[in-house]
Amino acid sequence: MRIEVTRPHELGENERSRWRALQKADKSLDNPFLSVEFAVAMSRLRDYVNVAVVHEGDRIVGFFPFERHAFGIGKPLGGFLTTCHGLIGEPGLKLDAKALLKACRLTVYEFDHLVAGQPTFAEFETDVRPAHVMDFTAGHEAWLAQVKENSPKNLKTVRYKERKFGREHGELRLEYGTRDPQTLQRLLSWKSDQYRRTGRVDRFAQPWIVELTEAMHAEQGDDFAGVLTMLYAGDVPVAGHFGLRTATTLVGWFPAYDTEFARYSPGLIHHFHMAEHAAKSGVHQLDMGKGGKEYKDWLRSGSVYVSEGRVSRPSAAAAVHWAGRTPFNKARTIVLDRPSLYKAADRVLKGFGRLRGHTQPEREEPSGAR
Repeated sequence: MRIEVTRPHELGENERSRWRALQKADKSLDNPFLSVEFAVAMSRLRDYVNVAVVHEGDRIVGFFPFERHAFGIGKPLGGFLTTCHGLIGEPGLKLDAKALLKACRLTVYEFDHLVAGQPTFAEFETDVRPAHVMDFTAGHEAWLAQVKENSPKNLKTVRYKERKFGREHGELRLEYGTRDPQTLQRLLSWKSDQYRRTGRVDRFAQPWIVELTEAMHAEQGDDFAGVLTMLYAGDVPVAGHFGLRTATTLVGWFPAYDTEFARYSPGLIHHFHMAEHAAKSGVHQLDMGKGGKEYKDWLRSGSVYVSEGRVSRPSAAAAVHWAGRTPFNKARTIVLDRPSLYKAADRVLKGFGRLRGHTQPEREEPSGAR
C-alpha cells in the first residue's frame, strides 16, 4: 500500500473518475457528501481540506477526504455541515487506521457520521445509530402507505392543513430543481432567521458557507447535483429546501419556511410534495440524517447506519483533544437518546434566540427576501 496526500481540487480527471467508480460500486457510499464534487468544492474554499489517495501497486483502491486542523487534529470533510463521511474505497478495503493517520499527518481523527462498519474504522466505533430515510424503491405510493402505517393521525393532520392552506392562500404547487438564484437567497434568508430564532449559530453568516451553497446549486451533473425546491401557495413562496443528490440519493440539508404561515406546517407539507417529485425524478431514497426531529420517525420507511468514534496516535495534542471532547460527546448522546431532554434543550435554545433577537439588531436580509 502507498498513500499520497493531496488537495481534492488538484486531482486529475482519471483520479476523479476512479473516485466516482468506487462510490458507485458500494451501495453504502451512495451519498453526495461522499462525492468527489463536494470534496473539490470544499477544497477550493478551505485550505485545510485534503485527501489521501491509497494505491495498491498501480491501482487506486481508495480515497480518504479529511480536514487537517491545528496540532494535527483531523476532522471529517465538511464537519458540522455534513451528515455522512468515510473512506471511499474498494468493497472490504481495510487499512491500518493509525498508519493512515500518520500518512495524513494527523494525531487524532474523530467522526460522528461515518458510514457504519467500514473495516478500517470498525474497531474504533463507539456508537452506531440509524439515519432515517424515505425509501422510494417500491414507488412513492408504497412510501406513503408506510407513512400512514407509522402514524395515521399525523398524516391526516398534515393533509387537513394542506387543504386549508390551499383554500385560504391559493393552490399549492412545488418547483423541483429550480435554478433561480433569488429563490436560493430567499431560502437562505429564512434559514438564517431560523438559526437566530432557535438560538443556533447562523451558518450563513460565514461567507464561505454561502459560497459553497451557491457552488453546489450550480452543479448539475448526472451523478451529482444541487437540488433546490420551493413550495408556493398561489404565487407566494412559503417553504423550501436545498439539498444534494447522487444519481439515486437525495440528502436533506437546508429546509426552511416563511414563519408567517407556520400555523399550516408548511415545512411538513413541503416534504410530502418534495418526496413525490423526488420519487418521480428517479431518486431511490431521501436521507433525513440521524437524530433530531420527531417527524423523521413517521416519515421514514427505512434506515442507513452511521457511527461515532475516534482514532488517535499517542501525542500530547491527542490527549488534550480527548479530555476536551469526551464529556461533550457523552452529554450529546444522552440528550439525543431521550426525547424529553432533546425537547428541553431545544426550548432553552429557542429562548436564548428570542432574547438575542431583543438585544441585537436584525441583520439586513438579501434583496428579494420576505
